Amino acid sequence: MKYHVLIGALAALLGAGAPATAQKVKTKVKGAAAADLSLAARRQLPLFGGLTPQAAQQLVGEPYLKGLEQSFASRTEASQFFANKGYEYINEGQADTARYRFNLAWLLDPKNPDAYRGLGLLAANTSPDQAIGLFSQGLALSPNNAQLLADLGSGYLLRYGQTKKTKDLKGAEEQLRKAIATDANSSYAWQQLAWVQFYQNDFAQAWESLHKSSTLNFSGVDFELVTSLKDKMPDPKGLFK
Repeated sequence: MKYHVLIGALAALLGAGAPATAQKVKTKVKGAAAADLSLAARRQLPLFGGLTPQAAQQLVGEPYLKGLEQSFASRTEASQFFANKGYEYINEGQADTARYRFNLAWLLDPKNPDAYRGLGLLAANTSPDQAIGLFSQGLALSPNNAQLLADLGSGYLLRYGQTKKTKDLKGAEEQLRKAIATDANSSYAWQQLAWVQFYQNDFAQAWESLHKSSTLNFSGVDFELVTSLKDKMPDPKGLFK
């Protein structure tokens, strides 16, 4: 199964569910290794390697921060600018540059949910656990954010692909249904829900969810899902031969 959050969700870049429990991201480097990490190394770790905002601000220096924000009305505005640039760099395939932009967005405004979302998207393929934690931290700040709800559900779905644990599949379904309740026009959430239903062996419902997704955005259809479903059950509507 592909992790389509990196395609579907980011195609729209920026754009609400129930509050999610915040999970601290396990990115801290402990002991002597932590002291040896340079700024250049930390800039490629989510949240600068698990630093507090205060510690990260000390690391980069107040003059540097003031230089970043001088062209904006506030640090909040500057933070959103760097988050938006992060999404642009993801779409251009420049993950390292994107990660640093999201770290800067977080540094300028630790309450910016897009900073956590962007870092979560970048972490998803290599560390679903880390992505789940980052998405959850974003949702703690913006509980009704449909994109983050869908991303969190996708994170659980990706982890289910590794663990095969029922609780991950249930977590995916719960968050994706919250996303749909918040935004019924989220083609991405409907398609990810179809994957959940596929793994639950509920192929008729999976087809129904896929049809809703394709009606909303046919160009985003996951044909890997189509093929997997066709192997289990013909399309009841005959739209996918």
